Amino acid sequence: MPWQSPISPGISWYEATVGERPEYAPLDGSVEADVAIVGGGFTGLQAAYNLAKKGVNVVLIEAHRFGDGASGRNGGQLGTGQRAEAESLEAELGFERAKALFDLAENAKRYIHDFAESQALDIDYVSGQLNVSHKASYEKEFRDHIEIAATRFGYKHLSYMDRAETEERVGSKRFFFGMRDTGTGHIHPLKLLVGVTRAARAAGAGLHEKTPALKIERTGGKAVITTAKGTIRADRALICCNAHIGNLEPKTAAHVMPIRSFIGATVPLDKFPSIIPGGEAIADTRFVVRYFRKTRDGRLLFGGREAYSENLDDMTPPIRRQIEEVYPELKGIELTHAWGGSVGITMPRKPYVREVMPGITSIGGYSGHGVMLSNYCGKLYAEEAIGGSAELDQLKALKIPAFPGGARFRSPLLFLAMTWYALRDKL
Repeated sequence: MPWQSPISPGISWYEATVGERPEYAPLDGSVEADVAIVGGGFTGLQAAYNLAKKGVNVVLIEAHRFGDGASGRNGGQLGTGQRAEAESLEAELGFERAKALFDLAENAKRYIHDFAESQALDIDYVSGQLNVSHKASYEKEFRDHIEIAATRFGYKHLSYMDRAETEERVGSKRFFFGMRDTGTGHIHPLKLLVGVTRAARAAGAGLHEKTPALKIERTGGKAVITTAKGTIRADRALICCNAHIGNLEPKTAAHVMPIRSFIGATVPLDKFPSIIPGGEAIADTRFVVRYFRKTRDGRLLFGGREAYSENLDDMTPPIRRQIEEVYPELKGIELTHAWGGSVGITMPRKPYVREVMPGITSIGGYSGHGVMLSNYCGKLYAEEAIGGSAELDQLKALKIPAFPGGARFRSPLLFLAMTWYALRDKL
């Protein structure tokens, strides 16, 4: 029977179709390492892999199973660029820095393909993404973005879709227009996660599941991580718990907020060939974004219904309602799987990369672009630990304010803000 994570309700379609998912023994006792890593998602495991293959003694611990956080339960869409549009970054940071951040994201995209090829991994990659507008007033922004991406940022994979083309490619009359991105696509994230884990173990990394970190501190010139059965003492440490940081490290917790997102998988849509006939991933323009795509076996994976508290009820009815808004012909469609998970966001929707204590770095807050950026940030951290990384320095230089309200009021204030944005989406 598939493992059901205590932090995320519901067995995901990914878990049901990933094949063999090896288990790794908990850490029992105290150990010494060059680098200690807390968090077994893409960031931590890629860091462990890239460090271990260079001969670094690295020990990684994960509170649950590897990939039980967002890395193994997300929408699988790679996206393009940073979460913030390139033109917005240029207005804020200037062209040079905006272009560097855009190029970093493109490097991240290529890294996933290169890694999968080097490990002979089949990650169910399908090319193409459609960004579609639920409001007619966004047309100029779409057209301007396509032109700016091509002429200023050298990205020529975007094309405008009028209403007729959007309807044909999406298989829905719900949207006014859209843009097609042929330079990206979508994957089976848990297949990638399992592949990264195997590569890290083969490279010599010490990997341990079901080993929560109880405390992280800097003492005696070492990073010291306390677990239930001992300590890890290391020259440096990486914290990559993202949305699941809890009370472990207060600086990260102040800057990275968890939000809940939910996904449902339908039965195969053999009787509905007009739905996403090209197989692209789709995301709409709502602030509370809806994202959906078809799987290799023809199911519709539909995500949305973000929530900002830990109050989790039956996910199936609200997911089905959202599906029916886009595809009325799927009214009453059976959902074979429904699951949820927490995604880490920051106030400006940019990654949070900081040294939170001497020699202890925290990375997270990918804000919806984590499939791409988390894998690459793990690699960049390894490069920094060995000799330096100019690309990671670009992310460190980003201004990421803390969420207002302190520990007591952050969640209620975020709930109010996101509720306002959800209402705005309906106007």
